Amino acid sequence: MELAYVCDWERRPKNTHCPSIPLVCSWSCRNLVAFTTDLKNDDGGDPGVSHVIHIMDTEHPWDVYSIRSGHAEVISCLEWDQSGSRLLSADGDGHIKCWSMSEHLVNSWDSVLSSSLEGDPIVALSWLHNGVKLALHVEMSGSTNFGEKFSRVKFSPSLTLFGGKPMEGWLAVTVSGLVTVSLLKPGGALLTASESLCRLRGRVALADIAFTGGGNIVVAATDGSSSSPVQFYKVVVSVVSEKCRIDTELLPSLFLRCTTDPMRRDKYPAVTHLKFLTRENSEQVLLCASHQSGSIVECWSLRKEGLPVNNIFQHRSPVVGEKQPTILKWRILTTTNDLERVSAIALPKLPISISNTDLKVASDTKFCPGLGLALAFHDGTIQILHRLSLHTMGIFYGSTSASSAGPGQRPGEESAIKRQRTGAPGLHFKALQFSWTSLALAGVDNHGKLHMLRVSPSMGQVLEMNTTLRHLLFLLEYCMVTGYDWWDVLLHVQPGMVHNLVDRLHEEYMRQNQALQQVLATRIVAVKASLCKLSTATAARACDFHAKLLLIAISSTLKSLLRPHVLNTPDKSPGDRLSEICAKNLDLDIDKVMINLKTEEFVLDGPPLQSLQQLIQWVGDFVLYLLANLPNQGSVVRPGFGFMRDAASLGLLREMLVMIRIWGLLKPGCLPTFTATSDSQDSLQLLFRLLTKLWLCCRDDAPPQDPDESLIDECCLLPSQLLVPGMDWLPVNDGVIVKLQGKQPIRLYFGKAAVLPTLDGAGRNAGCQRTDNLRCVHMGVCPTEDSKACTRCGCVTMLRSPNKSNAMKQWEQRWIKNCLCGGLWRRIPPTLASTSS
Repeated sequence: MELAYVCDWERRPKNTHCPSIPLVCSWSCRNLVAFTTDLKNDDGGDPGVSHVIHIMDTEHPWDVYSIRSGHAEVISCLEWDQSGSRLLSADGDGHIKCWSMSEHLVNSWDSVLSSSLEGDPIVALSWLHNGVKLALHVEMSGSTNFGEKFSRVKFSPSLTLFGGKPMEGWLAVTVSGLVTVSLLKPGGALLTASESLCRLRGRVALADIAFTGGGNIVVAATDGSSSSPVQFYKVVVSVVSEKCRIDTELLPSLFLRCTTDPMRRDKYPAVTHLKFLTRENSEQVLLCASHQSGSIVECWSLRKEGLPVNNIFQHRSPVVGEKQPTILKWRILTTTNDLERVSAIALPKLPISISNTDLKVASDTKFCPGLGLALAFHDGTIQILHRLSLHTMGIFYGSTSASSAGPGQRPGEESAIKRQRTGAPGLHFKALQFSWTSLALAGVDNHGKLHMLRVSPSMGQVLEMNTTLRHLLFLLEYCMVTGYDWWDVLLHVQPGMVHNLVDRLHEEYMRQNQALQQVLATRIVAVKASLCKLSTATAARACDFHAKLLLIAISSTLKSLLRPHVLNTPDKSPGDRLSEICAKNLDLDIDKVMINLKTEEFVLDGPPLQSLQQLIQWVGDFVLYLLANLPNQGSVVRPGFGFMRDAASLGLLREMLVMIRIWGLLKPGCLPTFTATSDSQDSLQLLFRLLTKLWLCCRDDAPPQDPDESLIDECCLLPSQLLVPGMDWLPVNDGVIVKLQGKQPIRLYFGKAAVLPTLDGAGRNAGCQRTDNLRCVHMGVCPTEDSKACTRCGCVTMLRSPNKSNAMKQWEQRWIKNCLCGGLWRRIPPTLASTSS
C-alpha cells in the first residue's frame, strides 16, 4: 500500500486528545467521505465534544463541509444510502437523523427526517436493502459481454410497495436490545416501529446488520464479553393496515473459538469488533476479541449440516423421498495468531464472486480488490488480510509514512512536529473505510487527521503491464455499468497507461449490444475525459470529450423540441427521420438537404427558439473552430483532433446545422452570429459544405481517407472569412487527482486549497472572459454571481438561473442534480469561479 495524501484539519486545537470518544467514517459510492472527529470546542467554552459531521468529496479534500449536527450525544454511526446522496447519523442518546443535499450541492446539507428512541444509544445502523445486487466474475474478466462480467444476482428488497418497488427506510439496533425501523412513505411521511430482538432483552454492546436474498434482515449482537454467545436474529419488516410491523426470530448462535482454547480462555476478555463480511451475506461473520495489548480475529461461516439420527430410528426401512433432517450451524473458517491490539476494521465493498473458479483466476492473475479486509492496529500499522483465509496480503507501516515530509516541506519543520507530539499517544487509526472498488482506504487517526491511502490492485506484486491494464479496465467497466464514481481507480493510472486504457475501453464498449451502448453513451465519454486529464499528452483529448458531452446534450435537447405534424404518425420520431435523411443525403448544399424534410415538424413558437440561441450559437462556433483548426492538426494533438475521425459526432453537427437553418427561416433572431468580412457571406451554408466534406472522409460505410487538399485549402481561408472563436468554454479541473500520480505522500489542509498543476489544452489567460459552461454564456472577467462547479470535471455554472423562458429552464433542470459528466455539484464563491472556469 502507498499513502496517497494526508489532510490535517487546521482548526484543531493543539495537543487535544480524547481517546475515549469513538470516531466514525463512511465512504459513499459517489466518493463522498463523511467522518466525525474528537475535536473540542474552538471557542474555549464547554470542554465537551463538538458533535460535528464533516463531509468532503475526495477530489477536493480541502473543501470540507462541517455540519453542526444537533446530536446531544456522541455520534456512533454514519451510513450512506445506495445512491450516495443521503446520509444517516445516529448518536448515543437514540437519535437518528437523515441528511440530504441542499440544492444538490455536496457542500450544503440539511436534516430532512429524524427518528428517536430517547436515552437508548444506537449501536448499529443500516438503510433497508433495495434489492439491487451485482456480482463481479473475475473468471469472465476477459469476456466481451458486460452481462457476463457483472451479473445481476436475484435478491429481494427488504420491503416492497405496490408493484414490487422497494420501500425506502432504515433499521437500527440499540444498546438495550431493541430493533427500530423507520419507513419512508411515498408522500414523505415517516412510519416508525420498534420491537425487542428477543423476549429476554439484554445489553447489546456491538451489533451488525446484513440482508438475505429472500428479503429478510439478520442482526448479529453481543454483550461485549467473549465468554457470552454471539446471538443472531432474523428480522422481518412488513406494513399491515398502514402500520409498520416487526417480527423477530432467534437464529443459531456461536461462542468464540478463543474462549474454548484452554491457553486463551481468559486472555481475550472483550469482543471489540463484530462485522458481517458483506452486507448481502449473512452467513459469514468476522469477530475480534481483545485485551489491553493484543487481539485475535476469527472468521465464521453458517453451514447446513445433517442432523444425526438416534440409533433407534436408523434400522427402520427408509421412506421413499425422505431426506435426512438438517440444521444450520456456525463453523469456524479460520483464525489469526495473536496480533497487536486492533483499533479499526474496514471490510471490502466490491461485490466480487467468491466461487472456487473466480478465486483461482483472481489468485493466478493477482487480482486482489474485494478479497482483502483491513485491520488497523494501535502501533499505527495496517494489515490487509484475505477475507476467507485471513493470511496477510499487505502491510502499511503508518509510523514512518505518516511522518514523511510533504513536498516542499523542510526537514526541520517535520522534526518540530515530532517534538510536539512527544509523550502523546502513538498515531493509530480509530476509524477506517474502503472505497467502493477497494483501491483506497480513508481513515481518521487519534490526532484528528484524515488519511487517504492508495491500495494496489495486486497488493504490491509485480505484474506485466498488460495484466495491470486489464485489472484497471475491469474496474473502470464496473464503475461505468453501476454508475459509481471511478476516482479511486484513477489513483492507480499512470500517465503512460492513459492512451491504452482509453483505446481498450472504447473497444470493449463497441462490442456491447446497441441498447447497452445507448445507455452507457455519455458515461463512457466521461470516463475517457477523466483518464485523459491524467497526462499532458492527452489533455487535448480531454477537451474533446467534454465538448462531445455538451454536443450530445444539446443535440438531444434540440431534437426533443420537434413534434410530428400528425399525431398518429409512424414509428419514427422527427429526430430519427432527420438523422436518417441526413445520413443518406450526401449533398453539400444545406438547402437541398432541407427540402427532403417535412418542415412542418420543425415549426416552433418564437420564444423557445430565441431563448435557446446561446446553445445554437455554441454549435455554430464549435463547427467553425473545428474546421478552422483542421490544417493545424498534425503530429501535436490539439483540441478538436478527436472529432476529425468521429463520423457520429460530425453527423450530429450536420443535423443540427440543418435544424438551425430551418428555424432561422421562422425566427432569424435564433441564428448563430458570425463576424464575417463580407456582407454577402452565407456563413451557415459555407460551414455545412466544409463540414460535409470532412464527414464524407470518415463515414462508417466507406473506407476512411484523409481530407483532400482542396478541403484543407478552404479551411485555411476560413479565418480570413469569419472570426474564429477561442476555446474558453471548456472546463478546467482543479481537483487533487492530477497531483496524486507520484509515489510521494502529500499533505493538505482543510480550508486551504492546494496549488495544483493544470493540464489544460485550451491555453487560457488569467484575464480572459469566464464562461458558464452549461448555459454557454459569458460571466465576465470577475464574476459576481454565486456559482457551482462539478466535483469531477470542473464545469462551472451559475447557481441561480438568469433565464425566465421555459425552454431554457428545462435545459437547466436536466443538470440540476448532476453535471454533464455525471459528477456532483459543489458551491464555489465568485472569487473561485473566476479561476475555475
